[in-house]
Amino acid sequence: MSHVPHDLASEFPDDGAVLHALKLGDAHFRALAERHHETNREIHRIETSTEPASDARLETLKKQRLAMLDEVAQAIARARAAAPA
Repeated sequence: MSHVPHDLASEFPDDGAVLHALKLGDAHFRALAERHHETNREIHRIETSTEPASDARLETLKKQRLAMLDEVAQAIARARAAAPA
Protein backbone atom coordinates (compact mmCIF):
# COMPACT_ATOMS: atom_id res chain seq x y z
CA MET A 1 0.00 0.00 0.00
CA SER A 2 1.39 3.35 -1.03
CA HIS A 3 0.41 6.62 0.53
CA VAL A 4 2.03 8.64 -2.22
CA PRO A 5 -0.31 9.90 -4.94
CA HIS A 6 0.46 8.57 -8.41
CA ASP A 7 -0.07 11.69 -10.50
CA LEU A 8 0.64 11.59 -14.22
CA ALA A 9 3.77 13.71 -13.92
CA SER A 10 5.34 11.22 -11.50
CA GLU A 11 4.14 8.20 -13.49
CA PHE A 12 5.62 9.62 -16.73
CA PRO A 13 8.49 11.83 -15.52
CA ASP A 14 10.15 12.12 -18.93
CA ASP A 15 6.96 13.17 -20.71
CA GLY A 16 5.95 16.38 -18.95
CA ALA A 17 5.95 18.42 -22.16
CA VAL A 18 3.93 15.79 -24.03
CA LEU A 19 1.41 15.53 -21.19
CA HIS A 20 1.03 19.31 -21.14
CA ALA A 21 0.54 19.49 -24.91
CA LEU A 22 -2.02 16.68 -24.83
CA LYS A 23 -3.97 18.38 -22.02
CA LEU A 24 -4.05 21.61 -24.01
CA GLY A 25 -4.85 20.18 -27.42
CA ASP A 26 -6.89 17.02 -26.89
CA ALA A 27 -10.26 17.21 -25.13
CA HIS A 28 -10.47 13.42 -24.76
CA PHE A 29 -7.04 13.30 -23.13
CA ARG A 30 -7.91 16.23 -20.88
CA ALA A 31 -11.02 14.34 -19.67
CA LEU A 32 -8.95 11.17 -19.22
CA ALA A 33 -6.35 13.06 -17.17
CA GLU A 34 -9.10 14.54 -14.99
CA ARG A 35 -10.71 11.12 -14.43
CA HIS A 36 -7.29 9.71 -13.55
CA HIS A 37 -6.71 12.55 -11.09
CA GLU A 38 -10.09 12.04 -9.42
CA THR A 39 -9.64 8.25 -9.21
CA ASN A 40 -6.10 8.61 -7.94
CA ARG A 41 -7.20 11.02 -5.22
CA GLU A 42 -10.00 8.67 -4.15
CA ILE A 43 -7.51 5.80 -3.89
CA HIS A 44 -5.20 8.01 -1.84
CA ARG A 45 -8.02 8.99 0.54
CA ILE A 46 -8.96 5.33 1.02
CA GLU A 47 -5.37 4.22 1.58
CA THR A 48 -4.80 6.96 4.15
CA SER A 49 -8.03 6.03 5.96
CA THR A 50 -9.53 9.43 5.24
CA GLU A 51 -12.38 7.84 3.31
CA PRO A 52 -13.84 4.45 4.21
CA ALA A 53 -14.27 1.85 1.47
CA SER A 54 -14.32 -1.89 1.06
CA ASP A 55 -11.32 -3.82 -0.22
CA ALA A 56 -13.34 -4.64 -3.33
CA ARG A 57 -13.94 -0.93 -4.02
CA LEU A 58 -10.25 -0.14 -3.59
CA GLU A 59 -9.30 -3.00 -5.91
CA THR A 60 -11.78 -1.78 -8.55
CA LEU A 61 -10.40 1.75 -8.37
CA LYS A 62 -6.82 0.52 -8.71
CA LYS A 63 -7.76 -1.50 -11.79
CA GLN A 64 -9.45 1.57 -13.28
CA ARG A 65 -6.36 3.67 -12.57
CA LEU A 66 -4.14 1.07 -14.24
CA ALA A 67 -6.37 1.01 -17.33
CA MET A 68 -6.23 4.81 -17.49
CA LEU A 69 -2.44 4.74 -17.19
CA ASP A 70 -2.33 2.32 -20.12
CA GLU A 71 -4.49 4.72 -22.15
CA VAL A 72 -2.25 7.65 -21.18
CA ALA A 73 0.84 5.70 -22.24
CA GLN A 74 -0.78 4.97 -25.60
CA ALA A 75 -1.65 8.65 -26.08
CA ILE A 76 1.94 9.64 -25.27
CA ALA A 77 3.27 7.10 -27.76
CA ARG A 78 0.91 8.39 -30.48
CA ALA A 79 1.91 12.00 -29.76
CA ARG A 80 5.60 11.13 -29.91
CA ALA A 81 5.13 9.24 -33.18
CA ALA A 82 3.24 12.19 -34.70
CA ALA A 83 5.81 14.77 -33.58
CA PRO A 84 8.22 16.03 -36.23
CA ALA A 85 11.68 14.56 -35.87
